[in-house]
Amino acid sequence: MIGWNQIWLGIIAIAVAVTAGYIISLIIELKKTINSVNVVLKSIEENLNPVLDELQLTLKSLRNISDDVNEVTSDVKVLSKSVKDIGTNISRASSFIGTAASLATIRASGLKAGLKTGLGFLISNIFSRIGGRK
Repeated sequence: MIGWNQIWLGIIAIAVAVTAGYIISLIIELKKTINSVNVVLKSIEENLNPVLDELQLTLKSLRNISDDVNEVTSDVKVLSKSVKDIGTNISRASSFIGTAASLATIRASGLKAGLKTGLGFLISNIFSRIGGRK
């Protein structure tokens, strides 16, 4: 007759065999999964390298554009300062012309008054000599 020890030993042997079969099945599935992951990683790497190269070119282009924008900004600052200086110079010239025009008006007015008085005096003297007063 078979004893309890032998039954337990048989149950344990069956459990070990089932567990070993499950582990072997799991290892086979893991190997398939790892192979699939390796294929996917190779595909991603093959596709990623051109993308990274393109990204580097894009970054270089952006850097060039940024440098160009900085140069244009510097040029605009210089142009803005020049326009401001031109405005200041025009304002000064306008003020100078206004002052010169005022002085010319004053001189012309004084000259006109002087000529008027001088001619009046000259005519008065000419007529007074003709009339025999002096």
